[in-house]
Amino acid sequence: MQEPSQPSSIAELLTGRIANAARPLSPAALKVAHYLERNPGSAVTASAAELARETGLSDATVIRSVQALGFLGMEDLRRSLAAVLEGGSAGGRMRRTLHETGEDPGVAIDLALDAHQEAATRLRSASMRETLVAAVNLLGSAERIAVFGIGPSAMLARYTSMLLVRSGRQAVCLDTTGIALADQLLGLRSGDAVLLLAYGRAYQEVTATIGQAREKRLPMVLVTDSLEPRLARHADVIVPAQRGRAERVALHGATLVVLEALVLGLAAIDRPQTLEALEQLNTLREAVSGTRRFDL
Repeated sequence: MQEPSQPSSIAELLTGRIANAARPLSPAALKVAHYLERNPGSAVTASAAELARETGLSDATVIRSVQALGFLGMEDLRRSLAAVLEGGSAGGRMRRTLHETGEDPGVAIDLALDAHQEAATRLRSASMRETLVAAVNLLGSAERIAVFGIGPSAMLARYTSMLLVRSGRQAVCLDTTGIALADQLLGLRSGDAVLLLAYGRAYQEVTATIGQAREKRLPMVLVTDSLEPRLARHADVIVPAQRGRAERVALHGATLVVLEALVLGLAAIDRPQTLEALEQLNTLREAVSGTRRFDL
Protein backbone atom coordinates (compact mmCIF):
# COMPACT_ATOMS: atom_id res chain seq x y z
CA MET A 1 0.00 0.00 0.00
CA GLN A 2 1.64 3.21 -1.21
CA GLU A 3 1.84 6.12 1.23
CA PRO A 4 1.33 9.63 -0.21
CA SER A 5 4.66 11.37 -0.84
CA GLN A 6 5.61 13.77 1.96
CA PRO A 7 2.12 14.77 3.18
CA SER A 8 2.03 18.35 4.43
CA SER A 9 -0.64 17.79 7.06
CA ILE A 10 -2.22 15.06 9.17
CA ALA A 11 -5.44 15.46 7.18
CA GLU A 12 -3.54 14.86 3.93
CA LEU A 13 -1.79 11.82 5.42
CA LEU A 14 -5.06 10.23 6.54
CA THR A 15 -6.94 11.15 3.37
CA GLY A 16 -4.27 9.38 1.35
CA ARG A 17 -4.41 6.32 3.59
CA ILE A 18 -8.20 6.13 3.36
CA ALA A 19 -8.12 6.54 -0.43
CA ASN A 20 -5.55 3.74 -0.75
CA ALA A 21 -7.32 1.34 1.63
CA ALA A 22 -7.85 -2.11 0.14
CA ARG A 23 -11.52 -2.07 1.11
CA PRO A 24 -14.04 0.44 2.52
CA LEU A 25 -13.18 1.30 6.11
CA SER A 26 -15.40 0.21 8.98
CA PRO A 27 -17.12 2.78 11.18
CA ALA A 28 -14.55 1.97 13.89
CA ALA A 29 -11.63 2.68 11.56
CA LEU A 30 -13.19 5.95 10.47
CA LYS A 31 -13.69 6.87 14.13
CA VAL A 32 -10.00 6.23 14.80
CA ALA A 33 -9.04 8.27 11.73
CA HIS A 34 -11.20 11.17 12.89
CA TYR A 35 -9.63 11.05 16.36
CA LEU A 36 -6.12 11.02 14.87
CA GLU A 37 -6.89 14.03 12.72
CA ARG A 38 -8.28 15.99 15.66
CA ASN A 39 -5.68 14.90 18.22
CA PRO A 40 -2.39 14.11 16.44
CA GLY A 41 -0.26 15.45 19.26
CA SER A 42 -1.80 13.11 21.82
CA ALA A 43 -1.80 10.17 19.41
CA VAL A 44 1.90 10.53 18.59
CA THR A 45 2.85 9.07 21.99
CA ALA A 46 -0.33 7.09 22.76
CA SER A 47 -0.57 3.34 23.22
CA ALA A 48 -3.34 1.22 21.74
CA ALA A 49 -4.98 1.11 25.17
CA GLU A 50 -4.95 4.91 25.45
CA LEU A 51 -6.45 5.33 21.97
CA ALA A 52 -9.06 2.72 22.85
CA ARG A 53 -10.02 4.65 25.97
CA GLU A 54 -10.29 7.93 24.06
CA THR A 55 -12.34 6.46 21.19
CA GLY A 56 -14.52 4.07 23.19
CA LEU A 57 -13.22 1.05 21.29
CA SER A 58 -11.33 -2.05 22.37
CA ASP A 59 -7.54 -2.34 22.11
CA ALA A 60 -7.86 -5.00 19.41
CA THR A 61 -10.29 -2.86 17.39
CA VAL A 62 -7.93 0.11 17.54
CA ILE A 63 -5.03 -2.00 16.28
CA ARG A 64 -7.13 -3.47 13.45
CA SER A 65 -8.31 0.03 12.54
CA VAL A 66 -4.75 1.38 12.47
CA GLN A 67 -3.74 -1.47 10.19
CA ALA A 68 -6.80 -0.89 8.00
CA LEU A 69 -5.53 2.68 7.53
CA GLY A 70 -2.36 1.24 6.03
CA PHE A 71 0.00 1.45 9.01
CA LEU A 72 1.99 -1.60 10.05
CA GLY A 73 1.02 -1.04 13.67
CA MET A 74 1.08 1.50 16.49
CA GLU A 75 4.80 2.22 16.18
CA ASP A 76 4.46 2.91 12.45
CA LEU A 77 1.46 5.16 13.14
CA ARG A 78 3.30 7.18 15.78
CA ARG A 79 6.37 7.54 13.59
CA SER A 80 4.26 8.73 10.63
CA LEU A 81 2.36 11.28 12.72
CA ALA A 82 5.58 12.59 14.26
CA ALA A 83 7.19 12.98 10.83
CA VAL A 84 4.30 15.13 9.58
CA LEU A 85 4.07 17.22 12.74
CA GLU A 86 7.81 17.88 12.79
CA GLY A 87 7.89 18.77 9.10
CA GLY A 88 5.80 21.93 9.32
CA SER A 89 7.62 25.25 9.62
CA ALA A 90 6.50 28.08 11.91
CA GLY A 91 5.87 30.21 8.83
CA GLY A 92 3.79 27.50 7.20
CA ARG A 93 1.67 27.02 10.32
CA MET A 94 1.08 30.77 10.61
CA ARG A 95 0.20 30.96 6.90
CA ARG A 96 -2.42 28.22 7.28
CA THR A 97 -3.81 29.89 10.40
CA LEU A 98 -4.13 33.31 8.75
CA HIS A 99 -5.69 31.73 5.68
CA GLU A 100 -8.35 30.36 8.00
CA THR A 101 -8.90 33.63 9.87
CA GLY A 102 -8.74 36.02 6.93
CA GLU A 103 -8.25 39.66 7.90
CA ASP A 104 -10.85 39.68 10.67
CA PRO A 105 -9.19 39.96 14.11
CA GLY A 106 -12.40 38.73 15.73
CA VAL A 107 -12.16 35.46 13.82
CA ALA A 108 -8.52 35.12 14.88
CA ILE A 109 -9.45 35.70 18.52
CA ASP A 110 -12.26 33.15 18.30
CA LEU A 111 -9.86 30.62 16.77
CA ALA A 112 -7.40 31.06 19.65
CA LEU A 113 -10.12 30.86 22.30
CA ASP A 114 -11.72 27.81 20.68
CA ALA A 115 -8.36 26.04 20.50
CA HIS A 116 -7.69 26.74 24.19
CA GLN A 117 -11.18 25.56 25.12
CA GLU A 118 -10.65 22.29 23.25
CA ALA A 119 -7.29 21.82 24.97
CA ALA A 120 -8.81 22.53 28.38
CA THR A 121 -11.55 19.97 27.73
CA ARG A 122 -8.92 17.32 26.98
CA LEU A 123 -7.02 18.26 30.13
CA ARG A 124 -10.15 17.56 32.20
CA SER A 125 -10.29 13.89 31.19
CA ALA A 126 -9.89 11.19 33.84
CA SER A 127 -6.81 9.78 32.12
CA MET A 128 -5.12 13.18 32.11
CA ARG A 129 -5.87 13.65 35.81
CA GLU A 130 -4.22 10.29 36.54
CA THR A 131 -1.22 11.29 34.45
CA LEU A 132 -0.83 14.62 36.25
CA VAL A 133 -1.10 12.95 39.67
CA ALA A 134 1.59 10.46 38.61
CA ALA A 135 3.80 13.35 37.49
CA VAL A 136 3.31 15.19 40.79
CA ASN A 137 4.18 12.07 42.80
CA LEU A 138 7.34 11.50 40.75
CA LEU A 139 8.51 15.12 40.97
CA GLY A 140 7.51 15.38 44.62
CA SER A 141 9.93 12.62 45.62
CA ALA A 142 12.93 14.47 44.14
CA GLU A 143 15.35 16.61 46.12
CA ARG A 144 15.44 19.11 43.28
CA ILE A 145 13.53 19.65 40.03
CA ALA A 146 15.37 20.60 36.84
CA VAL A 147 13.03 22.26 34.34
CA PHE A 148 14.14 22.07 30.70
CA GLY A 149 12.76 24.38 28.01
CA ILE A 150 14.37 26.20 25.08
CA GLY A 151 13.06 28.60 22.46
CA PRO A 152 9.52 29.78 23.33
CA SER A 153 9.41 27.13 26.07
CA ALA A 154 12.36 28.75 27.85
CA MET A 155 10.10 31.43 29.31
CA LEU A 156 7.72 28.75 30.58
CA ALA A 157 10.64 26.83 32.09
CA ARG A 158 11.89 29.94 33.92
CA TYR A 159 8.39 30.78 35.15
CA THR A 160 7.88 27.23 36.41
CA SER A 161 11.24 27.24 38.19
CA MET A 162 10.29 30.48 39.94
CA LEU A 163 6.94 29.04 41.06
CA LEU A 164 8.66 25.92 42.39
CA VAL A 165 11.12 27.98 44.45
CA ARG A 166 8.24 30.07 45.80
CA SER A 167 6.61 26.81 46.87
CA GLY A 168 9.68 25.84 48.85
CA ARG A 169 11.09 23.44 46.26
CA GLN A 170 14.67 23.37 45.09
CA ALA A 171 14.61 24.01 41.34
CA VAL A 172 17.03 24.77 38.54
CA CYS A 173 16.28 25.91 34.99
CA LEU A 174 17.86 24.36 31.89
CA ASP A 175 17.07 27.03 29.32
CA THR A 176 20.15 27.72 27.20
CA THR A 177 20.97 26.47 23.72
CA GLY A 178 24.14 25.28 22.04
CA ILE A 179 27.26 24.48 24.05
CA ALA A 180 26.14 26.78 26.88
CA LEU A 181 23.64 24.08 27.85
CA ALA A 182 26.56 21.79 28.71
CA ASP A 183 27.36 23.93 31.75
CA GLN A 184 23.78 23.64 32.98
CA LEU A 185 23.65 19.88 32.36
CA LEU A 186 26.91 19.49 34.29
CA GLY A 187 25.04 20.59 37.41
CA LEU A 188 22.53 17.73 37.30
CA ARG A 189 23.02 15.44 40.27
CA SER A 190 21.66 12.34 41.93
CA GLY A 191 18.34 13.13 43.60
CA ASP A 192 17.17 15.43 40.80
CA ALA A 193 14.11 14.88 38.66
CA VAL A 194 13.77 16.40 35.18
CA LEU A 195 10.65 18.19 33.95
CA LEU A 196 11.19 18.33 30.19
CA LEU A 197 9.22 20.63 27.86
CA ALA A 198 9.90 19.36 24.34
CA TYR A 199 7.88 19.81 21.16
CA GLY A 200 8.37 19.08 17.50
CA ARG A 201 11.77 18.01 16.20
CA ALA A 202 14.22 16.36 18.58
CA TYR A 203 16.88 19.06 18.83
CA GLN A 204 20.39 18.23 20.01
CA GLU A 205 19.66 20.02 23.28
CA VAL A 206 16.73 17.68 23.92
CA THR A 207 18.67 14.51 23.16
CA ALA A 208 21.64 15.70 25.23
CA THR A 209 19.39 16.45 28.22
CA ILE A 210 17.68 13.07 27.99
CA GLY A 211 21.07 11.37 27.62
CA GLN A 212 22.45 13.08 30.74
CA ALA A 213 19.30 12.25 32.70
CA ARG A 214 19.61 8.60 31.67
CA GLU A 215 23.31 8.57 32.53
CA LYS A 216 22.53 9.75 36.06
CA ARG A 217 19.37 7.60 36.28
CA LEU A 218 17.16 10.62 36.94
CA PRO A 219 13.35 10.25 36.74
CA MET A 220 11.79 12.31 33.98
CA VAL A 221 8.40 13.89 33.27
CA LEU A 222 7.93 14.83 29.62
CA VAL A 223 5.42 17.51 28.56
CA THR A 224 4.95 17.23 24.81
CA ASP A 225 2.59 17.01 21.86
CA SER A 226 4.77 15.69 19.08
CA LEU A 227 8.12 14.37 20.25
CA GLU A 228 9.60 11.39 18.44
CA PRO A 229 8.44 8.14 20.06
CA ARG A 230 12.05 6.88 20.25
CA LEU A 231 12.78 9.70 22.70
CA ALA A 232 9.44 9.72 24.50
CA ARG A 233 9.98 6.15 25.64
CA HIS A 234 12.72 7.32 27.99
CA ALA A 235 10.28 9.37 30.10
CA ASP A 236 8.71 7.91 33.24
CA VAL A 237 5.56 10.01 32.78
CA ILE A 238 4.39 11.60 29.53
CA VAL A 239 1.96 14.52 29.83
CA PRO A 240 0.31 15.36 26.47
CA ALA A 241 -0.31 19.09 26.07
CA GLN A 242 -1.69 20.30 22.76
CA ARG A 243 -0.22 23.50 21.32
CA GLY A 244 -3.38 24.60 19.56
CA ARG A 245 -4.88 22.81 16.58
CA ALA A 246 -2.88 20.55 14.32
CA GLU A 247 -0.85 22.33 11.63
CA ARG A 248 -1.85 25.75 12.95
CA VAL A 249 0.20 28.33 14.82
CA ALA A 250 1.50 27.06 18.18
CA LEU A 251 -0.40 28.20 21.28
CA HIS A 252 1.09 27.54 24.71
CA GLY A 253 -1.98 27.92 26.92
CA ALA A 254 -2.40 24.18 27.56
CA THR A 255 1.26 23.81 28.50
CA LEU A 256 0.97 26.68 30.98
CA VAL A 257 -2.14 25.10 32.52
CA VAL A 258 -0.32 21.77 32.88
CA LEU A 259 2.69 23.41 34.53
CA GLU A 260 0.65 25.44 37.00
CA ALA A 261 -1.40 22.34 37.84
CA LEU A 262 1.81 20.43 38.56
CA VAL A 263 3.15 23.23 40.79
CA LEU A 264 -0.10 23.46 42.73
CA GLY A 265 -0.18 19.68 43.07
CA LEU A 266 3.33 19.74 44.49
CA ALA A 267 2.30 22.48 46.93
CA ALA A 268 -0.62 20.35 48.09
CA ILE A 269 1.56 17.35 48.99
CA ASP A 270 3.85 19.52 51.14
CA ARG A 271 1.65 22.32 52.43
CA PRO A 272 3.82 23.41 55.44
CA GLN A 273 6.90 23.80 53.22
CA THR A 274 4.95 25.90 50.71
CA LEU A 275 3.44 28.20 53.32
CA GLU A 276 6.79 28.68 55.07
CA ALA A 277 8.47 29.61 51.77
CA LEU A 278 5.77 32.16 50.97
CA GLU A 279 6.11 33.71 54.43
CA GLN A 280 9.84 34.10 53.81
CA LEU A 281 9.09 35.62 50.41
CA ASN A 282 6.81 38.23 52.04
CA THR A 283 9.54 39.08 54.57
CA LEU A 284 12.10 39.55 51.80
CA ARG A 285 9.68 41.70 49.79
CA GLU A 286 9.25 43.98 52.78
CA ALA A 287 13.02 44.23 53.15
CA VAL A 288 13.50 45.03 49.46
CA SER A 289 10.71 47.64 49.48
CA GLY A 290 12.09 49.30 52.62
CA THR A 291 9.06 48.62 54.82
CA ARG A 292 11.13 46.26 56.96
CA ARG A 293 14.80 46.48 57.86
CA PHE A 294 17.26 43.78 58.82
CA ASP A 295 19.74 44.58 61.58
CA LEU A 296 23.27 44.70 60.13
